[in-house]
Amino acid sequence: MSLRNERVRKTLMKEIADIIQKDIRDANIKGIVSVTDIELAHDNSFAKVYFSVFAGDEESKAHTIAALENNVSKIRYELGKRVRLRLTPELRFIPDDSLERGTRVTNLIDKLSKDEDKRD
Repeated sequence: MSLRNERVRKTLMKEIADIIQKDIRDANIKGIVSVTDIELAHDNSFAKVYFSVFAGDEESKAHTIAALENNVSKIRYELGKRVRLRLTPELRFIPDDSLERGTRVTNLIDKLSKDEDKRD
């Protein structure tokens, strides 16, 4: 990836996160939405936006995911106003549960370690 594409990717991550937090007024967005990564097409025409939702329960997460999908055109419009690109990329939001999986694996390792300490 070129240096310019990397700068564009980082700028898009920052701006999309800011738009979701400050500009999207949807009651279905519950909890905290964090943009974890963006995969950008080589011509900047398309972007996969990976995000995590820190909410109380699975129902809240589902509502938040649906709300992001419903507001994708508004997010793209706001992004076009903030970032000067020849073409504002088409956005696709993809839930990223890698943080949750990592926490789960860490907890399992800790539990196994404690169980082994009890045996010794």
